[in-house]
Amino acid sequence: MHLPLLPTTVVGSYPQPDWLVNRELLSKVVPRVRMTELWRIPEPYLEQAQDDATLIAIRDMERAGIDIITDGEMRRESYSNRFATALDGIDLETPGQVMARGGRSTPVPRVVGKIRRTRPVERRDMEFLRRNTSLPAKITLPGPFTMSKQAVDEHYRDGEALAMDLAIAVNAELRDLQAAGADVIQLDEPWVRSDPESAKRYAVKAINRALEGITVPTVVHLCFGYAAVVPGDSKPTGYAFLPELAQTTAQQISIEAAQPKLDLGVLKDLKGKKVMLGVLDLGDLAIETPETVAARIRAALKYIGPEDLVPAPDCGMKYLPRAVAFGKLRALSLGAAIVRAELSSA
Repeated sequence: MHLPLLPTTVVGSYPQPDWLVNRELLSKVVPRVRMTELWRIPEPYLEQAQDDATLIAIRDMERAGIDIITDGEMRRESYSNRFATALDGIDLETPGQVMARGGRSTPVPRVVGKIRRTRPVERRDMEFLRRNTSLPAKITLPGPFTMSKQAVDEHYRDGEALAMDLAIAVNAELRDLQAAGADVIQLDEPWVRSDPESAKRYAVKAINRALEGITVPTVVHLCFGYAAVVPGDSKPTGYAFLPELAQTTAQQISIEAAQPKLDLGVLKDLKGKKVMLGVLDLGDLAIETPETVAARIRAALKYIGPEDLVPAPDCGMKYLPRAVAFGKLRALSLGAAIVRAELSSA
């Protein structure tokens, strides 16, 4: 996989078309269980429609000049529920309930038996992506720690035991995704910073078990939540669980930085890792100029070498208008090119 200095990428998701999903309904929730009413296309034609939407996402990322693309997660109702609800041991008929932000009850997977992965879940997604682009391609999967925190456990009654069996299931899926042609694999683990005490006990252990035997570059992503769901003024300016991620076997750590105005001095905590850094503020619908993106990249280069920096959006782009998402990705590509040219002439 040949990449330029400062290769650009996306975190995972891209806006799904209005003809595919009910975006008004989507704007109100990040589904933890299946939410089939989100889809506008009847079941007999849904997979075909999702394929078409995936082609749109692929071509937009290619046109924007992004170096490492994804399938845009067009087939997912959320970043986590497509995989989490496909496992044995989950009761899909009677979900559990947890209290979300603002005191609202949220349905989540209810664990009633041993977690097992009995079939590939995203392999076809990766095969479709691989067939339809010649660019380096990344696919994402929810991490075992985060899935364990987004569930009501009525079987293990032990967070670590649940997370470790989820890690085994994730590992089996990752091996299939690698065989299907993934150039990069990413685990989404936003909950490590939401519950740092539990994370300190077993998150790294679970992540490393999930990544066991994977030979392509791997990424662990954490953030403060979608900008559409968690406004910038309510986001922390630092991570409660970041230095610990240096102990994972993942080669890259992905962090949100632009919207929360993160103190980039924390990059020193990740010595030895590549950093996928959010340089696009997804809480602001204004499209950054390439110069703004370049300035954010330069700020990071005070703490990390260019060979270890991967510029990206803060988080997934699922909740943005498509025109805004495309414009921001184009600015990302052009901003990275500006800094790349400066480094080559220095």
